[in-house]
Amino acid sequence: MKKDSRLSSVLHVLLHMAQSDGPLTSEALARMLGTNPVVVRRVLSSLRESGYVASTKGHGGGWVVACDLRKVTLLDVYRAVGEPTVFAMGHRLENPQCLVEQAVNEALDDAFREAEALLVERLGGVTLADLAADFGRRMKRVRPQPCRNDVHAKR
Repeated sequence: MKKDSRLSSVLHVLLHMAQSDGPLTSEALARMLGTNPVVVRRVLSSLRESGYVASTKGHGGGWVVACDLRKVTLLDVYRAVGEPTVFAMGHRLENPQCLVEQAVNEALDDAFREAEALLVERLGGVTLADLAADFGRRMKRVRPQPCRNDVHAKR
């Protein structure tokens, strides 16, 4: 099963936008992620609806962060991108007749709920500002490896 990387991708471009001196185009953001600009616009539109980013059209336009990074958590962003499924694992049958499989499903459901609750709690405890600060610390320690459009090397 393919992994859902929307949250990771969105966090990546949010940090680039936060570090940028001006708007970044969908094309530039797509190059960073190795994807199509249409995909970037589709994902960022959900963040725009939540008030986390804004976009302007025309020459000099693009995407910018429109929120206070200290007030937006990874959980907020996770919810804005549609709460992607956390686990690829699931039940063989959702409503089994077999009592053994019912016991297995119940045990797995409990484990999945506990693990998801822990993940949600952790996502809620990290802000975009925390990520930006970590990025800043990393930039000071090592020569940055450029993303696809060499954004770090320009700073």
